[in-house]
Amino acid sequence: MKRPRIRTLHLPGPKAKAIIHRDKAVLSPSLSRPYPLVAERGRGVWVKDPDGNEFLDFTAGIAVTSTGHCHPRVVRAIQRQASRLLHMSGTDFYYDVQVRLAEKLAKLAPGKGKKKVFFTNSGTEAIEAAIKLARYHTGREKLISFFGAFHGRTLGSLSLTASRAVQREKFGPLIPEVYQVGYGYCYRCPYNLKYPACDIACVSYIEEAPFKETVPPEEVAAIVVEPIQGEGGLVMPPPGYHQKLRELTKRHKILLIVDEVQSGMGRTGKMFAIEHWGVEPDIIAVAKGIASGMPLGAIIARSELVDWEPGSHASTFGGNPVACAAALETVRLLEGGLVKNARAVGEHLKSRLLDLARRFPLIGDVRGIGLMMGIELVKSRETKEPIPEKRNQIVQKAFQKGLLLLGCGESGIRFTPPLIVTKREVDLGMEILERSFEEVS
Repeated sequence: MKRPRIRTLHLPGPKAKAIIHRDKAVLSPSLSRPYPLVAERGRGVWVKDPDGNEFLDFTAGIAVTSTGHCHPRVVRAIQRQASRLLHMSGTDFYYDVQVRLAEKLAKLAPGKGKKKVFFTNSGTEAIEAAIKLARYHTGREKLISFFGAFHGRTLGSLSLTASRAVQREKFGPLIPEVYQVGYGYCYRCPYNLKYPACDIACVSYIEEAPFKETVPPEEVAAIVVEPIQGEGGLVMPPPGYHQKLRELTKRHKILLIVDEVQSGMGRTGKMFAIEHWGVEPDIIAVAKGIASGMPLGAIIARSELVDWEPGSHASTFGGNPVACAAALETVRLLEGGLVKNARAVGEHLKSRLLDLARRFPLIGDVRGIGLMMGIELVKSRETKEPIPEKRNQIVQKAFQKGLLLLGCGESGIRFTPPLIVTKREVDLGMEILERSFEEVS
């Protein structure tokens, strides 16, 4: 079985170090690099750096390379389309590959009614489009999102984001009439101290506090929510939470926008994570894993909501022909077995993480669905006090041993490998993680 191979005495190696030096001279320092990986080639779940070091990738480029790095079928689809038509802006003209992808997404989205699609280049642009559509259709201005949420970094989506202060610092004023509220699926949720039924408490909180004190519900265009909070810590909702939130939005004629940028496209063992709760959103935002690494995002909305007129919103590159071709092949692979694999291998990953939690008290919680899993590191399981310095050490140790991981939340580690990952590769990753915990503990 293939294993990570660290050929250089230290990481980064000499060639990688030279690239990092050049990078610092010309690229923005706002980019956050948790460790000095320089990627030169990728294949499947493996990444190689310019010094020949090979790493097992449990990040998938932040949940983007859903079918693995450079899947041969996706590469061939890109090559075929690139030889026919590289670009012809869908803002002004028509092309078949964009229509075919929109038809496919409209069919896949939860809910029996007809859907329409708007294409973007990224997740944050998809959220921007959802904000604009919600305001346009409802004639309302106000929006509600949740503490711990991450919806993107452009000004509109950043106004909804509330996962880390550094992401918002010095960028104000953001767009007005956006309200963040407490949410019902925080590992350290303070409402658990007041209410035993967390799901009821936190949905009721919206009506008890914001609706009565700061924002009349009849002025709210949409509530925006992640089915599972990703950047905020791979945090799961309690049973019934999303259903109650859907009931709340319907009661007040508020649109429900579900951000599936990280959780969608098969990652949780269903095409869209919200399907685990049987909820039909009004608008779904997708990106990341939709095109296996090509830049593409989209919103999928109920047809009757998409009533804006020509010129109201557009995108020069959104729905680019090459990106659409990659996405169509990605969807074929997802439907052909990768969603099922995410479900089965995800259960195995969860089992292995629970085994580790029994051995290492540092792990205070294991949570997630499918191949969107996370662990929370704590000083004490009784107090649940986070311990980010230990999390950072473990991520660094894993990198030095050839396993790529990313942190999330204040003290979490997320596991979002490509959906082609096997149980044996999960076992290999857990072996490296176990050794990292032993050294740090």
